[in-house]
Amino acid sequence: MRKRFKTTEFYVAIIILILFTVIGSQNGAFFSSANMFDLIRSSIVPGIFVICTMMVIISGGIDVSFPAIATFSMFTATKILMLLHFEGPVVVPFILAGLIGLCLGLINGLLIAFFKLPTLIVTLGTSSIFSGFLLTFVGSRQISNLPKPLEEFGKMQFIKFTDSDGIVIGLPMSVLITVAVVILVAVMMKYTMIGRGIYALGGDPVSAERIGFSLPFLQCFVYGFVGLLSGIAGMIQTTMMRSSNPVDLLGSELLIIAAVVLGGVRITGGHGTVLGALLGLLLIVTIQNSLILIGIPSYWQRFVIGALILVGTAIAAFQMKRSTAKQTSILI
Repeated sequence: MRKRFKTTEFYVAIIILILFTVIGSQNGAFFSSANMFDLIRSSIVPGIFVICTMMVIISGGIDVSFPAIATFSMFTATKILMLLHFEGPVVVPFILAGLIGLCLGLINGLLIAFFKLPTLIVTLGTSSIFSGFLLTFVGSRQISNLPKPLEEFGKMQFIKFTDSDGIVIGLPMSVLITVAVVILVAVMMKYTMIGRGIYALGGDPVSAERIGFSLPFLQCFVYGFVGLLSGIAGMIQTTMMRSSNPVDLLGSELLIIAAVVLGGVRITGGHGTVLGALLGLLLIVTIQNSLILIGIPSYWQRFVIGALILVGTAIAAFQMKRSTAKQTSILI
């Protein structure tokens, strides 16, 4: 139990509780079911992005191309389905977008694994290439008339009720996809050899190779899997917005990386949990959506998020320094 109190996840949870208490005491609407469901709805697509970014950072890399992959996948898949006058099962658009994302993610993985290029430079370059190719050769106009299966899926609600004020509140069915992704990755990272290999790759690549892990395979797997999930997240965005926009989601990478780092995922790799990444996202989403409720102007959100990143990184660095000092004293 004492060990749990020393984790970054514990401190982030305390900060979230304090933030909830302060905002709720200033504005009772914060704890309303409408606002709580709005927070969950705002986390559906970023929730998958956070999981993607967590895996990449734990593996010792950094990926800023996932919004571009998501946008490319959802828009290209929607275009293809429109051309085919698609009327089939709704799972097909998600599979198609996921496969497009997988191919784009593997481009990142192959460049990083076999040409030993820096992850930030590769993903920065491919992000620009994917976006430019999409706008130049695929299309630059928003698609509002989606195929019928996507329209119907976007209207489906997992939970729907009317509150005491007569406001209809609901959660889209796509929230179940995010929950499934979170559970899948949590199990994979904790209980499978691939998950242990990803931690080993980020913690000490030389040692990981010596004990038998294939580093090129792990890197291709991480970036390919992230591409797959990004494509699915992009299609979720399309169904939730009921339109496909070729510039949607772009520019969200820094906030997602900030959420992951705040949640205790070590930027140097080899350490982090799904729970911590989700808590970091909850903190960012709460700041984005709710500071306005207590009268704080929206432009202060950036200041608060930046300050929290500095504090979160400082706490992680302090914990790492203390751990290293403790290990050194034991060896001496």
